[in-house]
Amino acid sequence: MLTKFKESTKYIESITNVKPSIGIILGTGLGGLVKEIEIISEISYEDIPNFPISTVQSHSGKLIFGKLGGKNVVAMQGRFHFYEGYSMKECTFPVRVMKLLGIKRLFVSNASGGVNPNFKIGELMIINDHINLFPSHPLIGKNIDELGPRFPDMMNTYDEKMIKLAQIIASEKNIPVSTGVYAGLTGPTLETPAEYKYIRTIGADTVGMSTVPEIIVARHMNIPCFAMSIITDLGVPGKIQETSVEDVIAVANKTEPKMTAIMKELISRI
Repeated sequence: MLTKFKESTKYIESITNVKPSIGIILGTGLGGLVKEIEIISEISYEDIPNFPISTVQSHSGKLIFGKLGGKNVVAMQGRFHFYEGYSMKECTFPVRVMKLLGIKRLFVSNASGGVNPNFKIGELMIINDHINLFPSHPLIGKNIDELGPRFPDMMNTYDEKMIKLAQIIASEKNIPVSTGVYAGLTGPTLETPAEYKYIRTIGADTVGMSTVPEIIVARHMNIPCFAMSIITDLGVPGKIQETSVEDVIAVANKTEPKMTAIMKELISRI
């Protein structure tokens, strides 16, 4: 696998001279942040050796290189999900490559279902912890010592300094934000009412189908992480309604400018 990571990295470096210090993964309906990037180059996933190709219609499938908040960034416009049939190693392959490209921090966004009864649709939540409910794990198998330890600690998975700074920025911009725990499940079905209840009972505030594998791999490589969820639907008793992907995208698109404003300013200040 290390050879494949290096092959992909070598190809990307032959296409662009941008040396990114920040990696960004954009979730469903959350591609608007790209509009804020001073784009220098773009590379389609299908052109990169060994790269998976996104099969989700709402995910574009490109690496975007440029400047945001005065920093060199690489943004994944489209991510990979376990429910698409990819292995955990394939889902997290781009994070490994971004590390080899030189990123020092990772920013992640997602659309998720709120199970905290205090949440409202369209609310922003900064993730301060997660619960891994995927049936597999991206670090299963032979460890690549060059990238990280066999048994990485996950105590400070989400960077406290970035969380505190993001809260200050949100307050300055009068953008309400909450903090909470994200539970990662496979999908592609949304949860049943009983499953929502279970997820809340075990300590989560939101639930989604991504983020956790990518964060685990980033922390394995000692990359500080910051992540935000947009609450696009509710899994709260009495508030659960049928939800389509179009509904999720509509809410994400509406709230995304607020998330973008926080992330852009946070990147500029770190």
